[in-house]
Formats: sequence, C-alpha cells, structure tokens
Amino acid sequence: MPFETQDNQILYTVDGRTLARVTFPKTGPDTVDIDHTFVDPSLRGQGIAGQLMEQTAAALRRTGRRAALSCSYARQWFERHPEWQDVLDTGAGA
Repeated sequence: MPFETQDNQILYTVDGRTLARVTFPKTGPDTVDIDHTFVDPSLRGQGIAGQLMEQTAAALRRTGRRAALSCSYARQWFERHPEWQDVLDTGAGA
C-alpha cells in the first residue's frame, strides 16, 4: 500500500495524488489530536481508513506519543480496537 508517514499525518498516495489521509496535529510535547480522517469516495469500503488509523496508532506507540480524539471515525475505531488503548490520552477526554 502506498502509505507515507509524516510527523503529524499519514497519507495514502497513488500516482502523486493523495487519496486518503489522517491528520494528528501536535497539542503538547508528547500529545496529538487525531482530528481528521479522509478517504476518497473511489476507495471507500476497502478498509483504507482502518489501515490509516492502525498505522497512526502504531506510529504514536513507536514515538511514545498519546492522542486525544476529536475525529468521530477515530473515536469509533479506537472503541473497536482495545489493543490500542495505551496510545490514548485519557486525561484529554478521549
């Protein structure tokens, strides 16, 4: 899969076009807010958003960061994946 991890976002890019993205801007020294998930209509229903979220959770775990969740998709995904609860910033209302 053509995923690209950057500091505060993960992109799914094909032929130079970003077709999916999750953004998680920094909110503190070791915290971020997963605030937006987008998947192009041509890719919906293929599990791309879930893959983006799993890659995001893994990146946060690797870097020792924790996340608040203002994105509704992110909240739903983390509810369904308790194995990633350790990356949530529970003090931020996650």
